[in-house]
Amino acid sequence: MLTLTDEATTAVKTITAQFPDAPQGGVRIEGAGSPESQFALSVVDAPEANDAVVESAGARVFLDADAAAVLDDRVLDAQIDPQGSVQFAVTTAA
Repeated sequence: MLTLTDEATTAVKTITAQFPDAPQGGVRIEGAGSPESQFALSVVDAPEANDAVVESAGARVFLDADAAAVLDDRVLDAQIDPQGSVQFAVTTAA
């Protein structure tokens, strides 16, 4: 299952906190079927029926079937620049 670094956990919580009307919301990752493909990220109110749910210290990430398969043994990391922009990266688990 996908794991989140502390930085990714903080970034996801910061992003979802901007949507107070969706307390059970999270970041949804949609995959394109291969590790080399780009992923689509969006903030949603709740997971879809077949989404895998990853929770880390209050951060919720929802993975569609393609993303869940590709990211099964990966780590989600994040960097936040001084302007507050977030860049996510996926790495292999150590």
